[in-house]
Amino acid sequence: MKPLRLILSILLIVVALWVIIAEQMAGASANAFVNAPLVTIRADTAGDLSLPDTPFGARIQKGETIATIDDALVDNLRLNDLRMEQEFTGAEIMRITADLTSTIALRDSLLDRAATFRAARLEELRARLEHARLRLAILEREDLPETTNQEIISLVDELPNRLPMEPGLAPLILDHARERVELLEIALKAAEDGVFLGDGYNDSPNAEQRATELETVISDLESRLVESKARLEALTQRSQRENRRVSSLGGGEITSPVNGIYWELLQADGVNVQRGDPLLRLVNCDATFVSLSVTERVFNSLRIGDAASFRLTGREQVFEGTVARLAGAGAATIYQNLAVAPSQKHLERYDVALLLPELTADSERGCSIGRTGRAFFDERPLSWFRELLD
Repeated sequence: MKPLRLILSILLIVVALWVIIAEQMAGASANAFVNAPLVTIRADTAGDLSLPDTPFGARIQKGETIATIDDALVDNLRLNDLRMEQEFTGAEIMRITADLTSTIALRDSLLDRAATFRAARLEELRARLEHARLRLAILEREDLPETTNQEIISLVDELPNRLPMEPGLAPLILDHARERVELLEIALKAAEDGVFLGDGYNDSPNAEQRATELETVISDLESRLVESKARLEALTQRSQRENRRVSSLGGGEITSPVNGIYWELLQADGVNVQRGDPLLRLVNCDATFVSLSVTERVFNSLRIGDAASFRLTGREQVFEGTVARLAGAGAATIYQNLAVAPSQKHLERYDVALLLPELTADSERGCSIGRTGRAFFDERPLSWFRELLD
Protein backbone atom coordinates (compact mmCIF):
# COMPACT_ATOMS: atom_id res chain seq x y z
CA MET A 1 0.00 0.00 0.00
CA LYS A 2 2.82 2.36 0.83
CA PRO A 3 4.32 2.26 -2.69
CA LEU A 4 0.79 2.92 -4.14
CA ARG A 5 0.26 5.84 -1.84
CA LEU A 6 3.63 7.20 -2.75
CA ILE A 7 2.87 6.86 -6.45
CA LEU A 8 -0.54 8.55 -6.07
CA SER A 9 1.00 11.37 -4.07
CA ILE A 10 3.64 11.91 -6.72
CA LEU A 11 0.95 11.92 -9.47
CA LEU A 12 -1.15 14.47 -7.58
CA ILE A 13 1.87 16.67 -7.09
CA VAL A 14 2.73 16.44 -10.78
CA VAL A 15 -0.84 17.24 -11.85
CA ALA A 16 -1.01 20.18 -9.44
CA LEU A 17 2.31 21.52 -10.71
CA TRP A 18 1.12 21.05 -14.28
CA VAL A 19 -2.10 22.96 -13.63
CA ILE A 20 -0.31 25.76 -11.84
CA ILE A 21 2.38 26.08 -14.47
CA ALA A 22 -0.07 25.75 -17.38
CA GLU A 23 -2.43 28.30 -15.86
CA GLN A 24 0.41 30.74 -15.40
CA MET A 25 1.91 30.12 -18.83
CA ALA A 26 -1.42 30.48 -20.61
CA GLY A 27 -1.90 33.71 -22.53
CA ALA A 28 -3.34 36.06 -19.90
CA SER A 29 -3.37 39.76 -19.22
CA ALA A 30 -2.19 41.91 -16.37
CA ASN A 31 -4.15 44.87 -14.91
CA ALA A 32 -7.12 44.63 -17.31
CA PHE A 33 -9.86 47.19 -16.65
CA VAL A 34 -13.13 48.42 -18.18
CA ASN A 35 -12.76 51.63 -20.15
CA ALA A 36 -14.86 53.85 -22.43
CA PRO A 37 -14.45 56.99 -24.58
CA LEU A 38 -15.27 60.43 -23.18
CA VAL A 39 -17.73 62.76 -24.87
CA THR A 40 -17.03 66.46 -24.34
CA ILE A 41 -20.15 68.62 -24.39
CA ARG A 42 -19.49 72.13 -25.71
CA ALA A 43 -21.60 75.29 -25.75
CA ASP A 44 -23.30 75.76 -29.11
CA THR A 45 -23.90 79.46 -28.37
CA ALA A 46 -22.88 82.16 -25.92
CA GLY A 47 -24.93 82.89 -22.81
CA ASP A 48 -25.50 82.12 -19.16
CA LEU A 49 -25.05 78.46 -18.24
CA SER A 50 -27.55 76.57 -16.07
CA LEU A 51 -26.68 73.06 -14.90
CA PRO A 52 -29.08 70.61 -13.26
CA ASP A 53 -28.26 69.25 -9.82
CA THR A 54 -26.83 65.97 -11.09
CA PRO A 55 -24.28 64.05 -8.96
CA PHE A 56 -21.12 62.61 -10.45
CA GLY A 57 -21.55 59.05 -11.60
CA ALA A 58 -25.25 59.47 -12.37
CA ARG A 59 -26.54 57.63 -15.43
CA ILE A 60 -27.58 59.88 -18.29
CA GLN A 61 -29.98 58.72 -21.00
CA LYS A 62 -29.61 59.77 -24.62
CA GLY A 63 -31.71 62.90 -25.26
CA GLU A 64 -31.87 63.90 -21.60
CA THR A 65 -31.31 67.59 -20.80
CA ILE A 66 -27.91 68.08 -19.21
CA ALA A 67 -27.51 71.88 -19.44
CA THR A 68 -29.29 75.07 -20.49
CA ILE A 69 -27.84 78.25 -22.05
CA ASP A 70 -29.73 81.54 -22.16
CA ASP A 71 -28.57 84.68 -23.98
CA ALA A 72 -30.87 87.63 -23.33
CA LEU A 73 -28.82 89.93 -25.59
CA VAL A 74 -29.30 88.04 -28.83
CA ASP A 75 -29.97 90.30 -31.86
CA ASN A 76 -33.55 89.68 -33.03
CA LEU A 77 -34.08 92.95 -34.95
CA ARG A 78 -34.20 91.24 -38.34
CA LEU A 79 -36.69 88.67 -37.01
CA ASN A 80 -38.99 91.45 -35.79
CA ASP A 81 -38.78 93.19 -39.18
CA LEU A 82 -39.72 89.97 -40.98
CA ARG A 83 -42.65 89.40 -38.64
CA MET A 84 -43.85 92.97 -39.25
CA GLU A 85 -43.65 92.42 -43.02
CA GLN A 86 -45.63 89.21 -42.56
CA GLU A 87 -48.36 91.10 -40.71
CA PHE A 88 -48.48 93.84 -43.37
CA THR A 89 -48.70 91.26 -46.15
CA GLY A 90 -51.39 89.38 -44.26
CA ALA A 91 -53.40 92.59 -43.89
CA GLU A 92 -52.96 93.27 -47.62
CA ILE A 93 -54.23 89.78 -48.43
CA MET A 94 -57.29 90.38 -46.26
CA ARG A 95 -57.97 93.72 -48.00
CA ILE A 96 -57.56 92.26 -51.49
CA THR A 97 -59.77 89.31 -50.55
CA ALA A 98 -62.49 91.68 -49.31
CA ASP A 99 -62.23 93.81 -52.47
CA LEU A 100 -62.37 90.71 -54.63
CA THR A 101 -65.43 89.39 -52.79
CA SER A 102 -67.32 92.68 -53.08
CA THR A 103 -66.38 93.13 -56.76
CA ILE A 104 -67.53 89.61 -57.61
CA ALA A 105 -70.80 90.26 -55.79
CA LEU A 106 -71.28 93.53 -57.72
CA ARG A 107 -70.51 91.83 -61.02
CA ASP A 108 -72.99 89.04 -60.28
CA SER A 109 -75.61 91.66 -59.38
CA LEU A 110 -75.00 93.50 -62.65
CA LEU A 111 -75.18 90.26 -64.60
CA ASP A 112 -78.52 89.50 -62.94
CA ARG A 113 -79.77 92.96 -63.91
CA ALA A 114 -78.51 92.46 -67.48
CA ALA A 115 -80.33 89.12 -67.66
CA THR A 116 -83.52 90.76 -66.39
CA PHE A 117 -83.12 93.55 -68.94
CA ARG A 118 -82.51 91.06 -71.75
CA ALA A 119 -85.62 89.05 -70.88
CA ALA A 120 -87.76 92.21 -70.63
CA ARG A 121 -86.29 93.63 -73.85
CA LEU A 122 -87.03 90.43 -75.75
CA GLU A 123 -90.55 90.42 -74.38
CA GLU A 124 -90.95 94.07 -75.45
CA LEU A 125 -89.65 93.41 -78.97
CA ARG A 126 -91.90 90.40 -79.37
CA ALA A 127 -94.93 92.44 -78.25
CA ARG A 128 -94.12 95.35 -80.57
CA LEU A 129 -93.51 92.96 -83.45
CA GLU A 130 -96.80 91.23 -82.79
CA HIS A 131 -98.73 94.53 -82.85
CA ALA A 132 -96.79 95.77 -85.90
CA ARG A 133 -97.76 92.63 -87.80
CA LEU A 134 -101.35 93.09 -86.70
CA ARG A 135 -101.39 96.68 -88.04
CA LEU A 136 -99.77 95.55 -91.28
CA ALA A 137 -102.39 92.85 -91.68
CA ILE A 138 -105.14 95.45 -91.17
CA LEU A 139 -103.65 97.74 -93.85
CA GLU A 140 -103.27 94.85 -96.29
CA ARG A 141 -106.91 93.74 -96.01
CA GLU A 142 -108.77 93.99 -99.38
CA ASP A 143 -112.18 94.47 -97.76
CA LEU A 144 -111.05 97.54 -95.85
CA PRO A 145 -113.87 100.14 -96.11
CA GLU A 146 -113.22 103.41 -97.86
CA THR A 147 -112.06 105.95 -95.37
CA THR A 148 -110.16 109.12 -95.47
CA ASN A 149 -106.42 109.23 -95.21
CA GLN A 150 -106.77 110.89 -91.85
CA GLU A 151 -108.94 108.05 -90.52
CA ILE A 152 -106.43 105.45 -91.72
CA ILE A 153 -103.66 107.38 -90.05
CA SER A 154 -105.61 107.57 -86.81
CA LEU A 155 -106.22 103.80 -86.86
CA VAL A 156 -102.76 102.45 -87.58
CA ASP A 157 -100.24 105.23 -87.02
CA GLU A 158 -98.49 105.84 -83.70
CA LEU A 159 -98.19 109.59 -83.70
CA PRO A 160 -95.50 109.74 -81.01
CA ASN A 161 -93.32 107.36 -83.02
CA ARG A 162 -93.69 109.13 -86.37
CA LEU A 163 -90.45 110.32 -87.80
CA PRO A 164 -90.00 114.03 -88.63
CA MET A 165 -91.41 114.98 -92.08
CA GLU A 166 -92.86 111.49 -92.40
CA PRO A 167 -95.69 111.51 -95.00
CA GLY A 168 -99.15 110.57 -93.85
CA LEU A 169 -100.61 109.21 -97.10
CA ALA A 170 -102.13 105.73 -96.98
CA PRO A 171 -99.72 104.02 -99.48
CA LEU A 172 -96.77 105.40 -97.65
CA ILE A 173 -98.24 104.33 -94.30
CA LEU A 174 -98.54 100.76 -95.61
CA ASP A 175 -94.92 100.79 -96.72
CA HIS A 176 -93.91 102.26 -93.41
CA ALA A 177 -95.79 99.52 -91.55
CA ARG A 178 -93.96 96.86 -93.54
CA GLU A 179 -90.66 98.57 -92.79
CA ARG A 180 -91.43 98.53 -89.08
CA VAL A 181 -92.20 94.84 -89.10
CA GLU A 182 -88.89 94.08 -90.84
CA LEU A 183 -86.94 96.31 -88.48
CA LEU A 184 -88.55 94.73 -85.43
CA GLU A 185 -87.80 91.26 -86.79
CA ILE A 186 -84.15 92.24 -87.27
CA ALA A 187 -83.98 93.77 -83.77
CA LEU A 188 -85.61 90.69 -82.21
CA LYS A 189 -83.24 88.27 -83.96
CA ALA A 190 -80.23 90.36 -82.89
CA ALA A 191 -81.53 90.56 -79.31
CA GLU A 192 -81.96 86.79 -79.21
CA ASP A 193 -78.27 86.55 -80.23
CA GLY A 194 -77.35 88.94 -77.40
CA VAL A 195 -76.94 92.13 -79.45
CA PHE A 196 -79.33 95.02 -78.82
CA LEU A 197 -80.03 97.58 -81.57
CA GLY A 198 -82.27 99.80 -79.51
CA ASP A 199 -80.52 103.18 -79.55
CA GLY A 200 -78.11 102.55 -82.39
CA TYR A 201 -74.81 102.77 -80.51
CA ASN A 202 -75.01 100.26 -77.61
CA ASP A 203 -74.93 96.57 -78.51
CA SER A 204 -75.45 95.50 -74.84
CA PRO A 205 -77.20 96.93 -71.79
CA ASN A 206 -75.29 99.26 -69.48
CA ALA A 207 -75.30 96.72 -66.63
CA GLU A 208 -73.66 94.11 -68.87
CA GLN A 209 -71.04 96.62 -70.04
CA ARG A 210 -70.25 97.49 -66.43
CA ALA A 211 -70.01 93.77 -65.53
CA THR A 212 -67.56 93.28 -68.41
CA GLU A 213 -65.41 96.10 -67.06
CA LEU A 214 -65.49 94.49 -63.60
CA GLU A 215 -64.14 91.25 -65.10
CA THR A 216 -60.87 93.09 -65.75
CA VAL A 217 -60.86 94.43 -62.19
CA ILE A 218 -61.51 90.93 -60.80
CA SER A 219 -58.69 89.45 -62.89
CA ASP A 220 -56.30 92.12 -61.58
CA LEU A 221 -57.37 91.50 -57.96
CA GLU A 222 -56.90 87.74 -58.37
CA SER A 223 -53.37 88.29 -59.75
CA ARG A 224 -52.51 90.62 -56.87
CA LEU A 225 -53.92 88.08 -54.39
CA VAL A 226 -51.74 85.28 -55.81
CA GLU A 227 -48.71 87.57 -55.70
CA SER A 228 -49.40 88.60 -52.08
CA LYS A 229 -49.84 84.98 -50.98
CA ALA A 230 -46.55 84.01 -52.63
CA ARG A 231 -44.83 86.94 -50.92
CA LEU A 232 -46.34 85.89 -47.57
CA GLU A 233 -45.10 82.32 -48.05
CA ALA A 234 -41.58 83.58 -48.84
CA LEU A 235 -41.65 85.86 -45.79
CA THR A 236 -42.85 82.95 -43.62
CA GLN A 237 -39.96 80.74 -44.76
CA ARG A 238 -37.43 83.53 -44.17
CA SER A 239 -38.96 84.23 -40.77
CA GLN A 240 -38.73 80.56 -39.81
CA ARG A 241 -35.06 80.42 -40.81
CA GLU A 242 -34.34 83.62 -38.91
CA ASN A 243 -36.25 82.29 -35.90
CA ARG A 244 -34.11 79.15 -35.89
CA ARG A 245 -30.99 81.28 -36.13
CA VAL A 246 -32.09 83.51 -33.26
CA SER A 247 -33.10 80.48 -31.21
CA SER A 248 -29.71 78.87 -31.75
CA LEU A 249 -27.98 82.11 -30.78
CA GLY A 250 -30.34 82.66 -27.88
CA GLY A 251 -29.44 79.33 -26.36
CA GLY A 252 -31.75 76.59 -25.18
CA GLU A 253 -31.46 73.10 -23.82
CA ILE A 254 -28.42 70.92 -24.43
CA THR A 255 -29.21 67.21 -24.53
CA SER A 256 -26.99 64.20 -24.12
CA PRO A 257 -25.89 62.62 -27.40
CA VAL A 258 -25.18 59.24 -25.75
CA ASN A 259 -26.24 56.91 -22.97
CA GLY A 260 -23.54 57.47 -20.41
CA ILE A 261 -22.33 58.62 -17.02
CA TYR A 262 -21.98 62.17 -15.70
CA TRP A 263 -18.16 62.15 -15.50
CA GLU A 264 -16.55 65.60 -15.23
CA LEU A 265 -17.81 69.18 -14.78
CA LEU A 266 -15.76 71.82 -16.61
CA GLN A 267 -17.87 74.97 -15.95
CA ALA A 268 -19.70 76.26 -12.88
CA ASP A 269 -23.43 76.82 -12.78
CA GLY A 270 -24.44 80.39 -13.66
CA VAL A 271 -21.24 81.45 -15.45
CA ASN A 272 -21.29 83.14 -18.85
CA VAL A 273 -19.83 80.89 -21.53
CA GLN A 274 -18.85 81.51 -25.13
CA ARG A 275 -19.65 79.42 -28.14
CA GLY A 276 -17.43 76.34 -28.28
CA ASP A 277 -16.47 76.38 -24.58
CA PRO A 278 -16.32 72.86 -23.04
CA LEU A 279 -19.03 72.44 -20.40
CA LEU A 280 -18.81 68.86 -19.13
CA ARG A 281 -17.76 65.36 -20.07
CA LEU A 282 -19.80 62.18 -20.29
CA VAL A 283 -18.68 58.57 -20.52
CA ASN A 284 -20.17 56.80 -23.52
CA CYS A 285 -21.56 53.60 -22.03
CA ASP A 286 -22.57 52.31 -25.47
CA ALA A 287 -18.91 52.01 -26.48
CA THR A 288 -17.25 50.33 -23.47
CA PHE A 289 -14.28 48.04 -23.96
CA VAL A 290 -11.51 46.46 -21.89
CA SER A 291 -8.00 47.87 -21.79
CA LEU A 292 -5.20 45.50 -20.75
CA SER A 293 -1.52 44.91 -21.07
CA VAL A 294 0.32 41.67 -21.92
CA THR A 295 3.87 40.44 -22.25
CA GLU A 296 5.74 40.77 -25.48
CA ARG A 297 5.41 37.03 -26.14
CA VAL A 298 1.63 37.08 -25.80
CA PHE A 299 1.32 40.36 -27.73
CA ASN A 300 3.22 38.98 -30.73
CA SER A 301 0.94 35.93 -30.82
CA LEU A 302 -2.27 38.01 -31.05
CA ARG A 303 -4.12 39.18 -34.16
CA ILE A 304 -7.04 41.57 -34.63
CA GLY A 305 -10.23 39.54 -34.32
CA ASP A 306 -8.76 36.76 -32.15
CA ALA A 307 -11.11 35.34 -29.55
CA ALA A 308 -10.62 36.40 -25.94
CA SER A 309 -12.43 36.11 -22.64
CA PHE A 310 -12.65 38.46 -19.67
CA ARG A 311 -13.67 37.95 -16.06
CA LEU A 312 -14.21 40.74 -13.55
CA THR A 313 -12.35 40.40 -10.28
CA GLY A 314 -14.56 38.72 -7.69
CA ARG A 315 -17.01 37.51 -10.33
CA GLU A 316 -17.35 34.05 -11.84
CA GLN A 317 -19.07 35.10 -15.07
CA VAL A 318 -16.80 35.10 -18.11
CA PHE A 319 -17.52 37.47 -20.99
CA GLU A 320 -16.49 36.41 -24.48
CA GLY A 321 -15.10 38.93 -26.94
CA THR A 322 -12.50 39.65 -29.58
CA VAL A 323 -9.24 41.56 -29.89
CA ALA A 324 -10.06 45.01 -31.29
CA ARG A 325 -6.78 46.94 -31.05
CA LEU A 326 -3.08 46.15 -30.61
CA ALA A 327 -1.46 49.43 -29.57
CA GLY A 328 1.83 47.97 -28.32
CA ALA A 329 4.27 49.56 -25.91
CA GLY A 330 4.14 53.17 -24.76
CA ALA A 331 0.55 53.69 -25.94
CA ALA A 332 -0.10 56.74 -23.76
CA THR A 333 -1.57 58.96 -26.48
CA ILE A 334 -4.54 56.73 -27.22
CA TYR A 335 -5.85 57.27 -23.68
CA GLN A 336 -6.17 61.04 -23.94
CA ASN A 337 -9.90 60.88 -24.67
CA LEU A 338 -10.71 57.82 -22.58
CA ALA A 339 -12.23 57.70 -19.12
CA VAL A 340 -9.40 55.79 -17.37
CA ALA A 341 -5.72 56.45 -18.04
CA PRO A 342 -3.20 53.62 -17.79
CA SER A 343 -0.65 53.27 -15.01
CA GLN A 344 3.06 53.55 -15.61
CA LYS A 345 3.38 49.79 -15.17
CA HIS A 346 0.70 49.29 -17.82
CA LEU A 347 2.62 51.43 -20.29
CA GLU A 348 5.78 49.38 -19.70
CA ARG A 349 3.98 46.36 -21.16
CA TYR A 350 2.08 45.96 -24.46
CA ASP A 351 -1.39 47.49 -24.76
CA VAL A 352 -4.37 45.51 -26.08
CA ALA A 353 -8.08 46.41 -26.29
CA LEU A 354 -10.98 43.94 -26.29
CA LEU A 355 -14.55 44.34 -27.45
CA LEU A 356 -17.04 42.48 -25.25
CA PRO A 357 -20.63 42.87 -26.55
CA GLU A 358 -22.06 40.86 -23.65
CA LEU A 359 -20.41 43.13 -21.10
CA THR A 360 -21.53 46.31 -22.92
CA ALA A 361 -25.12 45.07 -23.01
CA ASP A 362 -25.11 44.07 -19.32
CA SER A 363 -27.36 46.60 -17.53
CA GLU A 364 -25.57 46.07 -14.22
CA ARG A 365 -21.90 45.88 -15.20
CA GLY A 366 -21.99 47.36 -18.72
CA CYS A 367 -20.73 50.78 -17.62
CA SER A 368 -18.64 49.78 -14.61
CA ILE A 369 -15.77 52.01 -15.69
CA GLY A 370 -12.52 51.24 -13.92
CA ARG A 371 -13.50 47.76 -12.71
CA THR A 372 -10.56 45.38 -13.01
CA GLY A 373 -10.27 41.77 -14.06
CA ARG A 374 -8.24 39.38 -16.16
CA ALA A 375 -8.37 38.52 -19.84
CA PHE A 376 -7.35 35.21 -21.39
CA PHE A 377 -6.48 34.28 -24.95
CA ASP A 378 -5.58 30.54 -24.74
CA GLU A 379 -7.50 27.48 -23.58
CA ARG A 380 -6.48 26.76 -19.98
CA PRO A 381 -6.39 23.39 -18.13
CA LEU A 382 -9.29 24.27 -15.83
CA SER A 383 -11.50 25.88 -18.46
CA TRP A 384 -13.78 22.82 -18.54
CA PHE A 385 -14.19 23.03 -14.77
CA ARG A 386 -15.09 26.72 -14.94
CA GLU A 387 -17.69 25.97 -17.59
CA LEU A 388 -19.22 23.39 -15.25
CA LEU A 389 -19.35 25.98 -12.47
CA ASP A 390 -21.02 28.47 -14.83
